Amino acid sequence: MSISWTRADAAPAPAPPSTADGSLAVVESHLDDVLPALSSLRGHAGRLAAWGEELARRLLGGHRLLVAGNGGSAAEAQHLTAELVGRFDGERVPFSALALHAESSAMSAIANDYGFEEVFARQVRAHGRAGDILLLLSTSGRSPNLARAAEAASGLHITTWALTGRAPNPLASQCGEAVAIDAGPASAQECHLIAIHAVCRAFDAQLARLSPGSISERRS
Repeated sequence: MSISWTRADAAPAPAPPSTADGSLAVVESHLDDVLPALSSLRGHAGRLAAWGEELARRLLGGHRLLVAGNGGSAAEAQHLTAELVGRFDGERVPFSALALHAESSAMSAIANDYGFEEVFARQVRAHGRAGDILLLLSTSGRSPNLARAAEAASGLHITTWALTGRAPNPLASQCGEAVAIDAGPASAQECHLIAIHAVCRAFDAQLARLSPGSISERRS
């Protein structure tokens, strides 16, 4: 009996080229959708700049950013907290930013005892203080647990912002300010990441103006 062996590091066979009426067409259609979504986002440039500046003022003043989202929006929201607690472009001091959906034990306990619609609202009531900012992300703008969080924040004098897909939608209407991307869910979510990075750039620029020492920290 003969045995044939295949090297583990052998190069894989090249994939057949996509055809215009198959995957390539789908990919090109998806990429074509990005440009109108970016155009919609660009229309909110002033608001994104204002958010970054206001966030810098609040966090320098000792306040905190709370964020929340579901699914892919949760990942986008947590991206923002990582940029603030860690860093964005250059070295600077860390700032307080908490992704509520990342509190897995609290999430499961609250969902079990109070229902999934309360998983963020109860955390807002626990962690939020007057002067803090709550940013909620949703491509649909129709998530009940985010609506409950916005409602809880308003009762505590916490500023509420929303990043959503097409407006009008309930979450955009319920929050104090909103950036609503006029695009389908996937393209809107892609623009949310760009919006987050834009806010971070405005945040760092405002820090440099208000507190130059805050951006000079060096890690040992």
